[in-house]
Amino acid sequence: MTAEDLCFTPATELARLYRAGTLSPVTVVEAVLARIAAHDNKINAFVTVCGESALAEARAAEHGFKAGHPLGPLAGIPVTLKDLTLTDGIPTQYGSKTRRGFIPDSDAPIVTRLRRAGAIVLGKTTTPEFGWIGTGRSPLTGLTHTPWRIGLTSGGSSAGAGAAAAAGFGPLHQGSDAAGSVRLPAHFCGVYGLKPSFGRVPIHPVSNTDYSSHLGPLTRTVADAALMLKVMAGPHPWDHTSLEAPPADYPALLEATPARPRLAYSADFGHARVDPEIAALARAGAERLAAALGVPLHEAHPAWGPLGPELIRFFWPAHWSVHAPKLAQFRAEMDPGFVACIEEGTRIGVSAYQLMRERKYAYIRDIEISFEIWDFLLSPAASVAAFPADRLVPEGWAAHPWDWLAWAEFSYPFDLSGNPSASLPCGFTKAGLPVGLQITGRRFDDLGVLQLSRAFERAAPWAGARPPL
Repeated sequence: MTAEDLCFTPATELARLYRAGTLSPVTVVEAVLARIAAHDNKINAFVTVCGESALAEARAAEHGFKAGHPLGPLAGIPVTLKDLTLTDGIPTQYGSKTRRGFIPDSDAPIVTRLRRAGAIVLGKTTTPEFGWIGTGRSPLTGLTHTPWRIGLTSGGSSAGAGAAAAAGFGPLHQGSDAAGSVRLPAHFCGVYGLKPSFGRVPIHPVSNTDYSSHLGPLTRTVADAALMLKVMAGPHPWDHTSLEAPPADYPALLEATPARPRLAYSADFGHARVDPEIAALARAGAERLAAALGVPLHEAHPAWGPLGPELIRFFWPAHWSVHAPKLAQFRAEMDPGFVACIEEGTRIGVSAYQLMRERKYAYIRDIEISFEIWDFLLSPAASVAAFPADRLVPEGWAAHPWDWLAWAEFSYPFDLSGNPSASLPCGFTKAGLPVGLQITGRRFDDLGVLQLSRAFERAAPWAGARPPL
């Protein structure tokens, strides 16, 4: 196996080879660090690389395997963490000059769980400022690019995580998602991204986005996402919104498929503009999945779809207004679009917020009612393929000081509602850019979304595709 092959080897296979004694974690970490050194100057996936500590952890894992010590399910497996996730002793800067040099003195719960499972932290991946947009543009770290075409966006806000997964910078990458920030990078970078049900993975500090922030994996295979999710998921006392139920054994149950699932497909949720090439590839992917399962594919015209744009464009600035106190000192150092979004949010009053919140909860109810009709809703993951990395919207789309959401109308509904939702690669445009199919299930059916994703992966494998770096 070549060094490049090691960098693209799934975590599930690395774990098997480690336990068989035919591969060393040191060899893998050395190969991944060398690949990062060779290529990340073009991609810009990392804000911090923890090379020395990663090698030390790899040597400890190697010793553990040789000595026959009982080791966790991720022993020796490289993992990256988004730069919004607290890491003890490692800078956590939120993609913002306002937090430059901040080093936490404790780990977030998911970091503790990943480390206890034996994962080796390679470093922190890039994010736009506090994760506010669906691209990889940051005042602190600059632009992050999709490995499929340098100069084009990786998506965001888990920008570096998606790019790192695609580039072969190790198998496991942690992201977060409040309006598509796991699924959009998966779409633009041609990897698998899962946003679990709200509360499935604990968040610390607890987000102030009114139950819409989620943590999830970005990987090249569904099995790797299942493995990572099982480790991260489960209740935690630091997050009062975390689900009481422990996670299912996602890896063990992955190969099963729900009996004759009711599949529906929506091309536009009744309102979204979608590039024709994206629409065609997503529909073809949905049809392929239905054929593989031997079930019909129904057309969905969700009545709740056209209600979403007003809701998200109200709540997006309202929630980001929490950063208004920073403007007096840091305005000139912050992303101008972020500043405009914050300032719009400060003009929203409490009564208006509460009234819109009532409308949001009715919208969520309507989404859940629709999942009484079908089991899974399929759609494009986003409306466009990767576009220039310095733009908020593609050329030819209406510009706005902060509103980037027009090409991402498929993702945020399920952040508002908390349903599990994944983006999985379903093909490439004629220009060679990846496209994602989104699979969404009813709330708490994370296992079903994983199983359906695995069924599609069996029918149309994607993990062998590598970007031309």
